[in-house]
Amino acid sequence: MGIVSQPLRQLRPPQHQKPPRQRGPADALPPVDSSSMMKALVLRQHQGAALGRVLVAEGLASEDQVQDTLSSQYRMPRADLSGQVANTRLLACKPAAFWLRHCAAPWMQLGRTVTLAVAHPDRFETLQQELQDKFEHITPVLASEAQITALLTAHFSPALVRQASCSVPPRQSCRTLRPPRSRALLAALAAPALYLAWQAPSALPAALSAVALLTVFLFTALKLFGLASFWQARADRTSAAPAVAPPVCTTYPMISVLVPLFQEAEISHALLSRIRKLSYPRAQTDVILVLEEHDSVTRAALENTRLPPWIRVVEVPAFGGLTTKPRAMNYALNFCRGDIIGVWDAEDAPQTDQLNQVAQAFASAGKRTACFQGVLDYYNPGTNWISRCFTLEYASWFRIVLDGMARLGLVVPLGGTTMFVRREVLEELGGWDAHNVTEDADLGVRLYRAGYRTEMLPSTTYEEANWRPWPWIRQRSRWLKGFMVTYLVHMRQPLRLLADLGWKRFLGFQAFFLGTIGQFLFAPVLWSFWLFTLGLPHPGAESLPPQLLTLAAATLVLFEGLGLVISITAAFAMGRPWLAAWAPAMILYFPMGAIAVAKAAHELLARPYFWDKTAHGIKPAARRRLWRVIRARWRPASAGS
Repeated sequence: MGIVSQPLRQLRPPQHQKPPRQRGPADALPPVDSSSMMKALVLRQHQGAALGRVLVAEGLASEDQVQDTLSSQYRMPRADLSGQVANTRLLACKPAAFWLRHCAAPWMQLGRTVTLAVAHPDRFETLQQELQDKFEHITPVLASEAQITALLTAHFSPALVRQASCSVPPRQSCRTLRPPRSRALLAALAAPALYLAWQAPSALPAALSAVALLTVFLFTALKLFGLASFWQARADRTSAAPAVAPPVCTTYPMISVLVPLFQEAEISHALLSRIRKLSYPRAQTDVILVLEEHDSVTRAALENTRLPPWIRVVEVPAFGGLTTKPRAMNYALNFCRGDIIGVWDAEDAPQTDQLNQVAQAFASAGKRTACFQGVLDYYNPGTNWISRCFTLEYASWFRIVLDGMARLGLVVPLGGTTMFVRREVLEELGGWDAHNVTEDADLGVRLYRAGYRTEMLPSTTYEEANWRPWPWIRQRSRWLKGFMVTYLVHMRQPLRLLADLGWKRFLGFQAFFLGTIGQFLFAPVLWSFWLFTLGLPHPGAESLPPQLLTLAAATLVLFEGLGLVISITAAFAMGRPWLAAWAPAMILYFPMGAIAVAKAAHELLARPYFWDKTAHGIKPAARRRLWRVIRARWRPASAGS
């Protein structure tokens, strides 16, 4: 939509009340008023966006009006592609990504002349050069982005949906980790314990205790390093020169944000209300609501909703019985317009200036910084004690531990939302693993294996915390199953992983995955040591060395004490000091994870690709109360510490 300013006097204001009518050359309609035109020109200069896109995105003109002006300006006839069928032979000259990137499609051929439908006439000369070895003569016609995309989708959709399911190389994907192979790997891991149970049963308790303590030690070390890095960063800021205002964003790249939706009857309208509050330039914002083809629930919720031009819907066709968030995002990635790709979840409430911070962060970062992970928080800690503990857990992880891991240069397992990645890097890695139910953590590992890194973004997104036990267990079991799968996939070739990551990151990888899984998997073994700590008889006292019991008790006390300190620190860091009083309740909160890990282990063997959907949507009265809290906390430094 590269319109110059002169012909824009011919544009009419958008007509929202009357249906479109046929127009002829004799039409004489009021031009866009001068104040609106001046606003569009100022915004174009400030944002660096095409003037036509600014006019449409800001509601100053309709896309049809802009197309008419482009047609006149470039002397390019308009074409109506609605109901047209793509020319298979002509489209085969280039891959789908080429046509989608240029928003162009060969429409018909007469003799040696190919009629090419384009949405951006200002880019036609470049496109013509790239096609000169394919078509002898090219005649351009102008068509809308929506019509060209629909034409390309109808033709390429089967190939794109197949590619979305297997875009990651097999050696780094869990799609080759099928149940029989998973059982074989787990059997190999369990073989030493089975051997001890058969040959030396008296040594089995000591062996299990040693493994349990090792996992706790690994995770304790990770948390300790994270806390130390947090305090060091705070000390550095305190001793540094007086704080200055953060740099103002001066460049506005196009940012595409994927919002996967599935069975979201309650959340859609609230989500759109939150997205509309973003302060980033509309012309450079590309929000894609990703729906599954058979999801009639979400479609019905959106049916009567009028979407602004910068929010689109992409439907993902069904294929192979696989219905996962990463598969849907892989498919939708083909239709993104931006060079930066972000992800939000259905229940997210991002900070209003979040995209501004993303643009500034990427502008200031080196090329090897491929991703930024935002801070996740919860907007309903007041619901009950589970939601309060969940909020403390998230604050401890994202504000203390994960931030410390990023500062130390360790592998950062991404969160499933509020992550922003360079598109070229994401496509280089093959997108997300469509079969992995924690595609975020897996992508974080693959970024580091490819030589890139992730940094934390000081911007907060608020989510809805699970506050009921069974939904919490279901969600946590999906995370733990995904961590198990991710660990097994990347440890298929441990020496290769070591070579890719180096020793420091390799050990950090082990500490995170083994520590996270092990603290829940061996929870009953670890709980037994509380008996010894409290001076009660331990059931394995006769077979366990006294030194091991003492070490176990000390490790357990250190682990819980460190967790308490981190939780209290996190409560103050997120500006909710009243939550610090709930830090001791965390010892009663985490035992639910033992049930979740059992469910995860069962599904790893029986249903490794099953996505246990988390239901979202809270009661309207509660939502109104929570919105007041969110608005009060929406401030630029809300992720600070």
